[in-house]
Amino acid sequence: MGAGKTTKRMPRAVREQQMLDAAVSVFGRRGYMAASMDEIAELAGVSKPLVYLYLNSKDDLFSACVRREARALTEAVRAGVRPGLPADGQLWSGLRAFFSHTARHPDAWRVLHLHARTHGERFAAEVAAMREEIVAFVTQLIAAAARDAHRDPHLPEGEVAGLAEALVGAAESLADWAGATEGVTAKQAAATLMNFAWAGLGDLMAGHPWSAPEESGPEESGPEADPDPVPDPAPVAQAAG
Repeated sequence: MGAGKTTKRMPRAVREQQMLDAAVSVFGRRGYMAASMDEIAELAGVSKPLVYLYLNSKDDLFSACVRREARALTEAVRAGVRPGLPADGQLWSGLRAFFSHTARHPDAWRVLHLHARTHGERFAAEVAAMREEIVAFVTQLIAAAARDAHRDPHLPEGEVAGLAEALVGAAESLADWAGATEGVTAKQAAATLMNFAWAGLGDLMAGHPWSAPEESGPEESGPEADPDPVPDPAPVAQAAG
């Protein structure tokens, strides 16, 4: 049936995108190993030999899918951020763009976040490059907003990079959760992460970062020191009395 549909003439670029669309759908649902080139060709409406003619091999087809979907996700996040907004508005718009894209393209998200990372180093490297680009973009966003908010040109780069890494990791996990949880919208997922992250980021933007408690004295820092001492209940009892 697929071979009979190839008689309709179509530009190569358009035909190739059809093949990639079909491949992303099959790879996303079945994973790399279980995906069948016959099923991909059938879904694309072409013959299996034509898929091989255009994209050489199953490995090359999967790699093309990973590159295309990584680029699409990165572009969606960049396009979603609105630079003229306050810091929280920029983060909100970027998160909504991320969750909207992953919700609209669940097979593509599974290809990127699940299958490409676990199938082999070649594909994992493609996803890692995409993730590094997104983390770098979020790092710049947080750093620029924080420095502008409290006019501090010396905000530690490492601290900001760590915040961006944590934020992107949380977004990835939340996208998995939203995709597996019925009724969760992209807006709700973005709001969940904002509620989780902005309390800390908001203070950072205002120039009030969290400070660690003072280190314990030398007499309490030995290997036998109790790392989690139980507070003396007496003051509590006295207060209650």
